[in-house]
Amino acid sequence: MRTVVITGGAKRIGAELARRFGADGWHVVIHYGQSRDAAEALAASLPSAETVSCDLRDGDASVAMVENLAARLSDWRVLVNSAAVFDPDDVRQLDPQVAHDTMQVNALTPVRMAQAFLRHAQASGGRRVIQFTDQKLANINPDFFSYTMSKGAVAAAVRMLAMGAGTAQDRIYALAPGAILASHDQTDDEIEVSHRLNLLKRKTGADEIADACLWLAEGWLASGETVYVDSGQHLLHQPRDVIYLARAGVDP
Repeated sequence: MRTVVITGGAKRIGAELARRFGADGWHVVIHYGQSRDAAEALAASLPSAETVSCDLRDGDASVAMVENLAARLSDWRVLVNSAAVFDPDDVRQLDPQVAHDTMQVNALTPVRMAQAFLRHAQASGGRRVIQFTDQKLANINPDFFSYTMSKGAVAAAVRMLAMGAGTAQDRIYALAPGAILASHDQTDDEIEVSHRLNLLKRKTGADEIADACLWLAEGWLASGETVYVDSGQHLLHQPRDVIYLARAGVDP
């Protein structure tokens, strides 16, 4: 059965991805770190699913997880690296611990997992790696400094992996969302404003991210490409993260 593995698949956008792939007939492997109850409840609600746990701060353990899955999954077609750390730190002086954990979870571990997947996974018709990045790489601002650096590293890795990893049938993509779900301590009013700070002045749904991810999983876009799902947010110039723009009273 065609299989997708989704990191951070128990909650938020990862859970939306799991539901979308499950509804389309995929066997879904839901990775989680600490959200065991949510992961198992979600897996139980899908036609064909299982859970797997690993701390993505441990790169060696994460690679071992991929190798173990590859050894028993007969048609593992897609790896979606959607798990991420999104903690604030300052462009004037980054927080060393935030920077270390963010670079490990958001960049180093997913890239190593992608490499292991392309070395070991068996699939009919080619394999897909979908790495989540962020629209803010095209619409840069100084907030969430370490997070943005980590996503920049992932974006560069996608292009390099597409050039030198896997086979001619494999594809490596970046999927770059805009503001989709509530972040940190946002109020409902702040969410309503911040999620409309884009070119179309509309809220982009998590379902749109899931649809785009499924399209990448099944299509033949050129390897190394980035797909933005952000209602045009990346085409704007925003000097700060939309969390802070909304708090400052900026109107959509």
